[in-house]
Amino acid sequence: MITKNIEEYKGVYIFAQQTDGVLSSIAFELIGKASELAAELNTTVTAVLPGSGVKGLAGELAKYGADRVIVIDAPQLKNYTAEPYAQALSAVINEFKPEIMLVGATAIGRELAPRVSARVGTGLTADCTKLEIGDFPLTPQPNREQKHNQLLMTRPAFGGNTIATIACPDNRPQMATVRPGVMQKLAPQEGRVAEIIEFDAQLSENDRYVEILEIVKETAAAADIQDAKILVSGGRGVGSSENFKLLYDFADAIGGTVSCSRAVVDSGWLPKELQVGQTGKTVRPNVYFAIGISGAIQHTAGMEESDLIIAINKDENAPIFDVADYGIVGDLNKILPLLTKAVAKKK
Repeated sequence: MITKNIEEYKGVYIFAQQTDGVLSSIAFELIGKASELAAELNTTVTAVLPGSGVKGLAGELAKYGADRVIVIDAPQLKNYTAEPYAQALSAVINEFKPEIMLVGATAIGRELAPRVSARVGTGLTADCTKLEIGDFPLTPQPNREQKHNQLLMTRPAFGGNTIATIACPDNRPQMATVRPGVMQKLAPQEGRVAEIIEFDAQLSENDRYVEILEIVKETAAAADIQDAKILVSGGRGVGSSENFKLLYDFADAIGGTVSCSRAVVDSGWLPKELQVGQTGKTVRPNVYFAIGISGAIQHTAGMEESDLIIAINKDENAPIFDVADYGIVGDLNKILPLLTKAVAKKK
């Protein structure tokens, strides 16, 4: 067991993921949330940037809100592999002692964060959808100290059927992976600068190193729903995979992208990458059409930040109408073709 003086741990840190010298959008989203947390704790935001030849990216991290950038530049970090990246991030945590460490819940982050948390002797809350500073336990309990200024990490649990709020009051850093698309990046500030620290993580090759023989890049066949400005999303109420043609026709007419609820994926009608919700993707389009979607909390948590929500459902008591800006009660099989036709006439 690692004994720590948790009072020594200060600052909010984020892992700045980059690939081929291009920063992932999750890095900017994490900085945005880290800035909110740091303001409440009266501390600073530090971005940890591993890679090879990546120092030039520090200015971009500063522009989006990082106060300091720790650059770990080493040839072993040119392409992501778990062992050298875990060594690098663990070395930063052991040396600089962050109070909070945030990592994106990407394919890389999901592999990296557990390895790092185990090495530095702390807990990890995975796939968080909400982060805030507060007291733990959430309500005072007899004969138990309520600690203040704790990171409260909220995530879906039991397959998305409930929501859990987790804290790590006795260890540092408080560590979480954060689902992409959930947090909002800050508006860039041109001319903003950050302190740059070049850190030698003293990477050492061992039997956990792997050799990359070949990198094959493929273009995804489906559009990324997190980038869409207009989403036409269908649920169980659409009725069948064949009936989704109505949604695709409407999406084509208005320049939108089709997405869906978990029930649709579970039924095998559409692939997982199109799923919106706690166990899918979190989206923030300008317009979100919820068609045949009941509006369970597991789904609305992934789309409630949309600028405009329009719901179509035959059940006037469906929960989706509680979050919708506009609602149409009726049969989608009759309504959608009429909307598609009306939009086509406007072109």
